[in-house]
Amino acid sequence: MSALLSLQRVSKRFRGLQAVDAVSFEVSVGELLAIIGPNGAGKTTLFNMIAGAIAPDAGSISFAGEPIGGLPADAICRRGIGRTFQIVRPFPALTVEDNVVVGALLHSRDVGKARGRARELLRRLDLFDQRNRTAATLTLPDRKRLEVARALATEPKLLLLDEVMAGLRPTESDRMVATLRTLNRDSGLTIVLIEHVMRAVMALASSVLVLDHGTAIAQGKPEAIVRDPAVVQSYLGADAV
Repeated sequence: MSALLSLQRVSKRFRGLQAVDAVSFEVSVGELLAIIGPNGAGKTTLFNMIAGAIAPDAGSISFAGEPIGGLPADAICRRGIGRTFQIVRPFPALTVEDNVVVGALLHSRDVGKARGRARELLRRLDLFDQRNRTAATLTLPDRKRLEVARALATEPKLLLLDEVMAGLRPTESDRMVATLRTLNRDSGLTIVLIEHVMRAVMALASSVLVLDHGTAIAQGKPEAIVRDPAVVQSYLGADAV
């Protein structure tokens, strides 16, 4: 399969902190890659560089064969990369439906079509019955699903998910896993997710990248990663094996 996303020796420093250090990896079309590692490993910084929130100091990022490193976030979104945030960021005063309509308007100026697309996504994410509620009134699980719906409304080819299962109960995580698996399988959506819930990682990911102190220390199939001595020592702990 061809690489949809490619990072080559990407680095980012914040004053004295080397947040990401020469990280390289590729994501194929239709792949579901999980990025794991301890807090402070550089995972969200990596997402921020891919999505255009910050520019890399060194290295290259390409998407669909074109360089995107350093482009602004709106340009990268228009090219087909959608993302969620670790701390959910809906428009709190808008309704659930209007939050998703805003995303759908990226590629269509027809409000009616955008609203139709929004309602389709709200049905898929089990939020249709709550479409007229303001986003501020939603529970955390519902806000997490709204965050995914808003990102999907931009019609991404690549979806970046930053800890969408953090704070969810096991049954709620299982529900999100089922939704993401369906999106990946049925629509061929390429997904890269940052996740600490290893149960979800093992259920979803076709491959796993492990970061520690900004450096990639392992990459491979989930079943091999959880037995890698370096990963066990730096992140998982012996009890995980």
